[in-house]
Formats: sequence, structure tokens, C-alpha cells
Amino acid sequence: MKLLTYIESGEMKLGIVTERGVLDVAAAAARLSGGDEVPLTVMQAIEGGGAANARLEELARRAAREGDDALYRQEDQLEWGPCVTRPGKIICVGLNYRRHAEETNSPIPVTPILFNKFDNTLTAHLKDVAVPRVTEKLDYEAELAVVIGRQAKYVSRDEALNYVYGYCCVNDLSARDLQMRTSQWLTGKSCDDFSPLGPYLVTADEVGNPNDLGIRAYVNGELRQNSNTSDMIFHVDEIVSYVSQYMVLSPGDVILTGTPEGVVMGYPPEKQIYLKPGDEVTIEIDKLGALTNRMVEEKALPTAAGNVLR
Repeated sequence: MKLLTYIESGEMKLGIVTERGVLDVAAAAARLSGGDEVPLTVMQAIEGGGAANARLEELARRAAREGDDALYRQEDQLEWGPCVTRPGKIICVGLNYRRHAEETNSPIPVTPILFNKFDNTLTAHLKDVAVPRVTEKLDYEAELAVVIGRQAKYVSRDEALNYVYGYCCVNDLSARDLQMRTSQWLTGKSCDDFSPLGPYLVTADEVGNPNDLGIRAYVNGELRQNSNTSDMIFHVDEIVSYVSQYMVLSPGDVILTGTPEGVVMGYPPEKQIYLKPGDEVTIEIDKLGALTNRMVEEKALPTAAGNVLR
């Protein structure tokens, strides 16, 4: 099943992608649920697990039989929201593709390198991303995002994928000059809107093996990254198991699994052209769709007193 979040009248709404269009879950449930408790948000769907998915799938079947186009939206008419709206944790793995480590002249990690982001970095498909005035080296990173579906602690690698709800595309935007300023990467990774997430959240059963997916990044239509998740040093099952040794993973938590080769930082210095306002970046992963964002100039932010922060 392929889910998405869209914004209508200021409200985040859950949609199911179907052949007819995007099913408005709330509208369909109000008419067709037959008293069944149907999740109305993506977080409710994730937290509800298999039982919630079964109710959503049944709702989609009933809507198809109903045949009412008023229950559907078309993707080109949507205002998109992040496909996961309220993750409790955003955990990231650095240098997790062998050829990416090689292109940056970094040693191959012997254990996963973990860092975190915050929910201020979340944004959605087709949303503009303001280039922060504090960086001159904004880089793209195509990544597979893993969405946790069950509470996990001390899980084995053999069992780890059973705790995954689904997968989506993410652009782990990185301000390289800020990232490399100290040994801690936080400032270079956690600027506003630095984690576009989407367009879809695809359930694990539909994806199959997460380490056999083509992954690509395009800048202004030019292919920059072209790899496969099989090049990960630590595969998804190992990452989920590893992280669960140190903290409880909860439904809705998101793990960013690293980027392949082809980022700007991996080019020779004379060929490094970082993102600037007007650039459009598309992250594409097999079975998960394509996530597109345009870089724009950062605007001044008014303060509560009416002054302007510049």
C-alpha cells in the first residue's frame, strides 16, 4: 500500500494512492467504513500496524466499488505534506555507502556512524527549500528512509525488518561548510527544511528487500547519483538492530540510511558546484517514487515585535 499526506483547508489528511487517484481516507471512512475504526492520519496508520493497514485496504476496496470520483484527489492538485508527520526521532547513518566513503577519502566505518536531526528539518514533496544564508556549500544526498512500525529494543538482525512499517525517499540536505566546521555534524545537518520526506510512504510488504533498490539524484534534470541500496556498508536490518541496542525505537521513528556516491563534496574541488536558489533536486528510489524540491533564496524573518531578522 502506498500512503501520502496532503494538506487541505490547513489540515493534514491521509491519502491512499489508487489507480483512480488519491483516496481521501476521511471522506471515504465517513461514508463507507461501516462502523470500522479507520486511521485518519498517517501516524495513526503507522501506530495501528497490520490491523490498521487491513482496514485501510478494505476501505480502498469499498471506495473502488462505490465508484464516486468525489472521494478522490489527483496528485497534481495536491498540496503535499511530509509522508511521516510527527516522528519522535530522526536518526541518521553517515558514510554508509562504500563508494561514497571512497569518493570522500574516508575510512570504511567498522560500526554505523549515527547522528540525529530534528522535526524542524521536515518538509514535503514540491515544497521550496530556503538556502540558509549561513552556508555557501549546500549539498544534496539521496537516501532511503526507514519508518519504524513497532516498538523495538534489543532486536536481532534476523528479526529487525519485522519492526519496519515502510520506506520513503528523503533528501538529507547538508551544509558542508557547517558540517565540517567541528567534529559534530549537527549544524550542517539540522537547518530548517533539510529533510524533505516523501512523496509516498510505501508499506514494507510492497517494497520487499530494501537493499535491492535503485537510488538516484537529479539536479536540474542532470543525473548526479546513480547507485543501488545494495552498496550500503550496513544493510537496513543491521541498522535497525544496531540502533535498537542503544534506544527504544517507536512507531513513526525515521532512520536515514546514508547516501551513495555522486554528492558535490565527492567531486574534485575545481568541479564542486553547490546548490543555489533556483536549483531543483529530485530524489528517486525504485518502488518509492520521486521527491522533488526547489531551492529558493531565504527570506527575512519578522520577529514578534515587528522587526526583521536578517
